[in-house]
Parts: sequence; structure tokens; C-alpha cells
Amino acid sequence: MAETHKLSEAAYDRLSAELADLTTRGRIDIARKIETARELGDLSENGDYQAAKEEQGKMEGRIRHLTKILADAVIIDASEKADSEEVTLGSYVEITWDDEDEPERYFVGSIEEQPDDVFVVSPGSPMGEALLGASIGDRVEFESPGGMLRVTVVSVGN
Repeated sequence: MAETHKLSEAAYDRLSAELADLTTRGRIDIARKIETARELGDLSENGDYQAAKEEQGKMEGRIRHLTKILADAVIIDASEKADSEEVTLGSYVEITWDDEDEPERYFVGSIEEQPDDVFVVSPGSPMGEALLGASIGDRVEFESPGGMLRVTVVSVGN
């Protein structure tokens, strides 16, 4: 069974636009760079050619990644949980670690959502799984490579 990628509509639209740009303008630009570099001569010692081929490989990797995400995407509706005090996919949550007083802010969802200046925690990670369904004031724990960790949910928002 394919892994689903839960995205907001805005993230889905942004990734679709990026994919369309890479498969059109991006491929044309990289083909021009490769052609220009080929005209410089010996390809075995041509740094411009090697750089253009490396850029092409990275771009094609991103195209494959975006294609897979969009093919398996499920759009979530953030308005359904607008007044919820429960952590759900797409929530911004502030937590405190057991050994610290200063809260940290996290976004529970896909890194492809790219929220600004906030940590992202995958809902499939141990921390993400522990937070999903938790409410303000709940203390949750999860196993990490360094042992059991505990956090308290301070706030939940969108």
C-alpha cells in the first residue's frame, strides 16, 4: 500500500506549480546549460558540463519526489479543526520538555508544508504519533533512540 502524503490545499497547489515549472522551464534551462557546456570541448575535463549534469540529476530527483508526493496526496481541510484544542494533522503545537521551561513550537505534518521558523514533526514519527490526539495540558511520552522522552502540550493552534 502506498504511503499517503497529507497536505493542505495551499501546499498541494505550491508543489503542483513547482513540478510544472521543473518539468517545463527547468528541463529546458538545464538542456541549454548542457548544450552550452558541450560546445566548450572535451567533456571529460569540462567542469561546466559536469556541473550541469549534476544539476540535472538533482532536478530529476526532485521531479520524481514531487510526482510521488502528489500522486499519493490527500488534501486536509484545516478549517475542520480551527477551534480544536486537540492536536491533529496540520496543527501548530507548543510543547515543553520535561527538563525545560521554555516552550518550543512545532508543526505536525509534512515537511513539504514548509512553515516559517517552526520545527516540523512528522505524524508518523514517535513524537508525532504521541502528540496526535493530545489536548492542552496533556503530558505525552514517546521512545527515542536516547530513551523515553516526555513533553507537555501547552497550546494548539492552526
